[in-house]
Amino acid sequence: MIWVSTGVALVMGLLISFIRVKASAKPTNAKKILIPPFAMSTGMLQFLYPASRLTWTEVAEALLVGAIFSIFLIKTSNFYEAEGQIYLQRSKAFFIVLFGILIVRTVAKFVIGGQIDIFETGGIFYLVAFGMIAPWRIAMYLKYKQVKSGIVPVKHLPQN
Repeated sequence: MIWVSTGVALVMGLLISFIRVKASAKPTNAKKILIPPFAMSTGMLQFLYPASRLTWTEVAEALLVGAIFSIFLIKTSNFYEAEGQIYLQRSKAFFIVLFGILIVRTVAKFVIGGQIDIFETGGIFYLVAFGMIAPWRIAMYLKYKQVKSGIVPVKHLPQN
């Protein structure tokens, strides 16, 4: 089961990369930035199943690890304005960070996967992901608002 979930995580990482590249070619808005954590929050329903429930210490640790990972994503996510529209700037560092996090997550899954029930492991990694995505998207939204309001100097189109 660990191999299947690892394969799914790798496919999801690749899918996120492709989505990110396509998204950077189109203008963004607040809704596109804020919907992912809200949509992802439905995953909290898994904790209604008793086998998935975690201790408060495990919840805090998972969210803290996610918050630490989010710092790297926040640092590699920037916006620019072109032709009156706001775009997400492509960053090669983003992909390095994304796949670095995916590798750390995969190694951690193999290390703790044999010691913790699969439902608990799923809950822990869900909270790590949520703890990473929520602060990242909030920071992106704040950066977006700064660019939109003119607080941050407008950057020119990136040179290809």
